[in-house]
Amino acid sequence: MATSAHHLGYREKAGYAMGDAAANLVWRGALAFLAVFYTDTFGLSAMAVGVLLLIVRLSDGITDIIMGMIADRTRSRWGKFRPWILFSAPVMGLFMVLTFTTPDFGPAGKLIWAYVTYIGLTLAYTANNVPYSALMGVMTPSTVERTNLSSFRFAGAFSGGFLVMVGTPLLVARFGGGDDQAGYRYTMYLFAALLVGMLIVTFASTRERVVPTHDHSGNLKQGLLDLTKNAPAILLPLTAISLFFYYRNLPSGLFFAVVMAASVWAVRRILHKPEAAISDTQKDLTDLLTNTPWLVLLAVGFLFMMFNGVKTGVTAYYFSHYVGNHIDASAHFGWLPGWIASGQAILLSAFFAGVLLISVAGALCTGVLSRLIGRKSLFVLSLIASGLLLCPIFFLRPDQIYWLFGLGIGAEFFAAIVPTLFFSMLGDSADYSEWKNGRRATGLIYSAGTFIGKTGGGFSGALVLMVLAAFGYDGMDRATIANALDGIRALMSWIPGVFAFTAGLVMLLYPLNDRKMKQIERELSERRNRSTPGQPQT
Repeated sequence: MATSAHHLGYREKAGYAMGDAAANLVWRGALAFLAVFYTDTFGLSAMAVGVLLLIVRLSDGITDIIMGMIADRTRSRWGKFRPWILFSAPVMGLFMVLTFTTPDFGPAGKLIWAYVTYIGLTLAYTANNVPYSALMGVMTPSTVERTNLSSFRFAGAFSGGFLVMVGTPLLVARFGGGDDQAGYRYTMYLFAALLVGMLIVTFASTRERVVPTHDHSGNLKQGLLDLTKNAPAILLPLTAISLFFYYRNLPSGLFFAVVMAASVWAVRRILHKPEAAISDTQKDLTDLLTNTPWLVLLAVGFLFMMFNGVKTGVTAYYFSHYVGNHIDASAHFGWLPGWIASGQAILLSAFFAGVLLISVAGALCTGVLSRLIGRKSLFVLSLIASGLLLCPIFFLRPDQIYWLFGLGIGAEFFAAIVPTLFFSMLGDSADYSEWKNGRRATGLIYSAGTFIGKTGGGFSGALVLMVLAAFGYDGMDRATIANALDGIRALMSWIPGVFAFTAGLVMLLYPLNDRKMKQIERELSERRNRSTPGQPQT
């Protein structure tokens, strides 16, 4: 509970952090292990899994925007966002188990099962995590407190990630005893129970405090109707991008160009309409499209998710097939119990352990470092440093374990700073929108941020599997793996590095600095204290 109007107590911050620990049991578990589970345990082809990840993540991104609108219009004695955290928890736990269950179906049946269960998991995750992310924006009006709360959040996120990424290989080996299908199933039983318990704690320990001077969220039914009418403006560009990404030929390129040109024309047409002539949903979207800080964060968020999704998604393949086949794990970890030190499980778990421990340190250092050099500068430097450390991994031999661990863990320290700053700065973009336009749609701003994260995650997962498929990879045929090693090495090193460098350059365009945010925070506080409608700023 907060001890003053602008200060959150440790208990509330820790309780909020547990929500992202729970979410990361799903998010990082899927990011790190779902692809390799589908190809090497469930028996789906790399190309089929790549298409599945792309389709499900893109559709999941659309539901993020819908969920943001629903959350903004929710009314309950617990607030707008907290009820969703509570009631979505058991559903998410159920689908977490089903997604990693392997029924004995034929190839078509297995693929259908994968689509149904993974879509169910992503829908439950959306219903939980979009309100959870938006909750940060209404727990306190202070940008300093939000940055500190963001540090706690991502310490929780990386703690949850530690449990699932380090624990999964070891628990699968322990519970499965050589049967990975059974190992995954029993492991997910355990993680699902933890997930539900932690989300209940988050619901019980947090409070919503920030209320906009005027509530512009409007009617939910009308908002969803408006969104349905405007759905082609979202779906067509995503379809065009996906087709061009998948086929990379002249027809898909022309379709992409036409759709994007039409989208720009449609957006400009809406922006030039008088305010009285557009719906509440269009007003919300107009606020987003004229919110320069949010647009920059949107682009950077996508690029960062490409960076993070590629390097995380290929790690299990890299250790299983490049490192694990050339080094004896017991030579380094022979002092551990036999069931742990066998195979590649210990090497993969040890790497993830180092990565996630340093991630917690990076998240907790963010507040101090941002006060020293500013959030924007820290954001850019972190992206560049992480990319520079990853690129040399391409040249490592399989037995250069210490170099691999050093470079990978060093890169992750800087990478961990980025999402901590990102979600804090999304809150700043919500403040900027309220300050500039007199309107605040916190749920939509955060949901659109998670939308681009999931979109980037979908494209990054598809990219990993499309590269593997291009090299002829078949997880059930060991003879194909040797030909795919160069692709696996590239995905572990310079490919994510390129995305990190590009994101750093885009972040240079971010227009808000700490001085401007203090001005915005002060003026919004004065408006709220007067409890009068805010006037747009120029």
